[in-house]
Amino acid sequence: MKKRQDEIATIRGCISESIKTKELLLKPEVIDKILMASGVLIETLKNGGKVLLCGNGGSAADCQHWAAEMTGRFLKERKSLGFIALTTNTSELTSIGNDYSFDKVFSRQVEGLGGTGDILVCISTSGKSKNVIAAAKVAKKKGIKVICLTGKAPSPLSKISDITISVPSIQTPRIQEAHSLIIHILCHLVEESLF
Repeated sequence: MKKRQDEIATIRGCISESIKTKELLLKPEVIDKILMASGVLIETLKNGGKVLLCGNGGSAADCQHWAAEMTGRFLKERKSLGFIALTTNTSELTSIGNDYSFDKVFSRQVEGLGGTGDILVCISTSGKSKNVIAAAKVAKKKGIKVICLTGKAPSPLSKISDITISVPSIQTPRIQEAHSLIIHILCHLVEESLF
C-alpha cells in the first residue's frame, strides 16, 4: 500500500512539474522568441531555404520528430518542407566520429549541406554540447542563421545563436517536454502561415 502511494505521489509530482515548466513558457519574453523563430523559419522556407536540425540523445529524437512533421504532415495536407535532421545517417555520424571526432559529427554536415539562406536549429537542454556548438560556429561562418532551443540561459550555445528559445528550467526531462511543445507550436505557426 505504501509503495503504491509513493508511486502515485511520484506520478503526480512529475505531471505537476511538467505543467509548471510549461506555464513558464507563457512569459512574454519566451512568446516573443517563439514568434521571432517562426518568422525566420517562415521567411527561409518561402525563399526556398532548408532547415537543418541537430542535437544529442533526446534532442536528436526531437530533431527527427520535427523533420518528420515538416517533410510529412503536421495538421494540414500540403507540400513537403525542407527540414533535414543531421542526426539520422549512421554511416555519416560514425565515419565523421571515427575519422575526426564526435565533436564534428554535425559541423561537417553543416559545412557540406548548409548554404546561405538556410537555418540551423540546435537543440540542447544544457546549451553546452560541444558538437552542437561546433555546428553553430560553422553555420555562423557560412552566414547561416542559428536558432537554438535550450534550458535555462545563458549558455555557451545561447551566446552564439541568433535566436534562443530558453526553457527556464534545469531539469532535463521537463526541458525536453517543453521543447516538444515549442516544436509543435512552431510547426503550427509555419503551416498556418505558408498554407
